Amino acid sequence: MIRPARSEELPVLSAVIGASITALCRADHRDDPERIRPWVASNSPKALASILHDPEQRLFVAEPEGIVAVGAIDWRHQPDGEGRIRLLFAAPEAQGKGCGRALLAALEEELRAHGRVEARLTATNTALGFYRRQGWQMDDRGGGGGWLLGHPLHKRLI
Repeated sequence: MIRPARSEELPVLSAVIGASITALCRADHRDDPERIRPWVASNSPKALASILHDPEQRLFVAEPEGIVAVGAIDWRHQPDGEGRIRLLFAAPEAQGKGCGRALLAALEEELRAHGRVEARLTATNTALGFYRRQGWQMDDRGGGGGWLLGHPLHKRLI
């Protein structure tokens, strides 16, 4: 089941994201604590609360039996008709079971429901193949990365 996240779940959501980053994203952080620490910290309960309480962002969970995936979208500071997949992480035990795919589809649908016709995201090395299999294409506009290199992608939603 995909549903909106609740405030009382923020510590669990942060833990799911931290476990995903630590266990599944080795192609991105190479077990370097100096890369892992800020990445996990940027998804703290406090950081997730700022998403949850922002009217131009949405935070969702996938929970077939407990929360196993977390995703967020936003359309703040985006050109008209565009939205962004801000984050999407699955717990290590949920990898390959379809939870991430179902959550991504729900995030795309939520962007459509808010009038967005194009979506953008920055994929990690770990997730690039996953997004490409879901119809996302490389975005030549650039813009991915920050302290962690990423691959800018886009997808038409209509």
